Amino acid sequence: MHISTPALFTSLFILGSQAWLPGEHRQILSKDGIDLFNRSSLHQAGMLAKRYLPTAYGNDKNAIRGVNLGSLFIIENWLSDDIFAGWGCKSTSEFDCVSSINNQTKANSDFQRHWGSWITKDDFTKMVSYGLNTVRIPVGYWFLESIVDSSEHFARGGEEYLDQVVGWAKDAGLYVIIVLHGAPGAQATDAFTGQLNPTPGFYDDYNYDRAYQWLEWMTNKIHTNDAYSTVGMLELVNEPERAWDTTAYPNAPANSDSMRKTYYPTAWSKIRAKESSLNIASSAQVSIMLMDEKWGSGDPKQYLTDLYLAAYDDHNYVKYAGVAETKDAYLQHSCSDDRSGNWPVFVGEWSLSVATDVEWTSDWDPTNDGNKDFYRKFWAAQVMSYEKTAQGWVFWTWKTTGSLNDPRWDYQKAVAAGIIDTNIDNAYTMGACS
Repeated sequence: MHISTPALFTSLFILGSQAWLPGEHRQILSKDGIDLFNRSSLHQAGMLAKRYLPTAYGNDKNAIRGVNLGSLFIIENWLSDDIFAGWGCKSTSEFDCVSSINNQTKANSDFQRHWGSWITKDDFTKMVSYGLNTVRIPVGYWFLESIVDSSEHFARGGEEYLDQVVGWAKDAGLYVIIVLHGAPGAQATDAFTGQLNPTPGFYDDYNYDRAYQWLEWMTNKIHTNDAYSTVGMLELVNEPERAWDTTAYPNAPANSDSMRKTYYPTAWSKIRAKESSLNIASSAQVSIMLMDEKWGSGDPKQYLTDLYLAAYDDHNYVKYAGVAETKDAYLQHSCSDDRSGNWPVFVGEWSLSVATDVEWTSDWDPTNDGNKDFYRKFWAAQVMSYEKTAQGWVFWTWKTTGSLNDPRWDYQKAVAAGIIDTNIDNAYTMGACS
């Protein structure tokens, strides 16, 4: 599809296919009464220097401008290798860490201390001061402890910390996307699932059923717990197997088909049935998010008969796009990067990282002052593309710790380094694509 216009936005909503968005269909107010999706409200609060942008660009379009809370509820060792090391874990996934601790009480204590301190209420205040309006929160299935079986090793007691974080986001006036990032059995062989399962086990009836229970539990929270009142999207699963990746996953074509044919439609109906049992009006239902077709798992809509309040998640890491290793090529690619397609689509993960073989050379090192102008323009080019051709973006990620120390993956570090502007509207005046 082409860039959304206000008329098209309205017609899509009337037709029943548009995800609910703050500033378009419902108003979200912070505890202090500020609407982060309303430019007049931001201006009056002294939080907006430039009140207007070209038509349908930037937050005149009510674009999602957000960050992921990576490594909070699912620790990814590459983002924060000091955490597991500090607990004596010789592993890179949560499952293996808890197994190596070999003491459930200690594991619970270690993880609960992390959940309660790694992200604080002050983080959300800072997000708002940076012009952000959205957080995407990766969560594992084990936060619903009743569906964890005896052979699985995860820390317990996470639910109250999840409630606390979601409540802080709500008080700050932030829109919230919750994603099943770690599915039962693991949807991929990657620590972002909470485990390193060499043969992902998600794609069978037993694990689908546990995922349905998790989605019903989360749907109930969204509609009955006031802390969740700004949760607008619930994502069915993060980054499943790609149908074409048979080298890593020999059964990927069959698994992708099973997911789209069985899991997606059933998950959809379970969420809507839960909402019906709670007497939720159709206009108040949660938007259901699926990985966009560009991810490579096939067309998520293929077996769905109901697309009311559907949304699509596009992950776009230019680092892996095979772009020629010149700064001009990176900017040209990002300036012309059309992420449209299924609608509404959001770039739910992206970064400022570049190809691994050059990323720390003198010409690309982000700590080198001579490279900062490039990174500022690289940021601006992606922001503009994702707001023009998609409905906005969520940067990966908000915070990193340990040895990574790379502002290209850390929004706060990038701001501190002068790579990301706290007035996001300035992306349109930097000349990145001129």
